Amino acid sequence: MNKNMPDISDSIVSGDSDYNAAVDLLNNKNYDESKNKAISANNNFNQSLILLLSIKDNLTSDTNDVHKKYINSVISELELKMNATDYLMESIDYYKNYQNSTGNEYSSHANEIMKDALEFQNVRNDLVKQNPNLFK
Repeated sequence: MNKNMPDISDSIVSGDSDYNAAVDLLNNKNYDESKNKAISANNNFNQSLILLLSIKDNLTSDTNDVHKKYINSVISELELKMNATDYLMESIDYYKNYQNSTGNEYSSHANEIMKDALEFQNVRNDLVKQNPNLFK
């Protein structure tokens, strides 16, 4: 598990950065670049999710509960972040087609889902802080 965690973490950080850039670009009405960044964010989140699901599939009965909770929290976080990114991409399409009201609805929903994802991110960070001996 520890062997893959740097790659997983890097992809999550890159996905978060790309997502935030997509939002900024959307706010500046740069729809094509915003969509590209959102796609990149989704790809990064998905890359981490694939690795985590593989780790989860290979957990043994002697894996400690903290690691199990960590894995499950990150999986939930990534699923929500991917869902938020999907909504963001939908909103971009609506804005691009001058359907601002519907675009606003999708953007708002993306924002709410991302807030939920951040709760799982906080759980993950707290687990690491509370158990530094278990995470390298």
